[in-house]
Amino acid sequence: QVQLVESGGGLVQAGGSLRLSCVASGTIFSINAMGWHRQAPGKQRELVAEITRGGSTNYADSVKGRFTISRANAKTVYLQMNTLEVEDTAVYYCKGEDWAGKDYWGQGTQVTVSS
Repeated sequence: QVQLVESGGGLVQAGGSLRLSCVASGTIFSINAMGWHRQAPGKQRELVAEITRGGSTNYADSVKGRFTISRANAKTVYLQMNTLEVEDTAVYYCKGEDWAGKDYWGQGTQVTVSS
């Protein structure tokens, strides 16, 4: 089993920056990809960014050029969010995927961007 804990959310003005962190525990050797998804009120959860153990990345078009995902080691992933927009307001969830394709989710951290 894998447990994921996010931190770093908060309230920021439009144009500001935040950095989210996610730390995994448990059977971390089984984790391949890690990433961030978000869910705004009344909307479906959507992919923000993901990174494989080999360092390959994938971003949603809406955050390209503003957000950067990075991985410090096998169990820690960051999301640097710059030039935040009101539309980025959402609960951000860390996701881990093991080599068998099973997904693990964190509890989520709230990001609120004010105008």
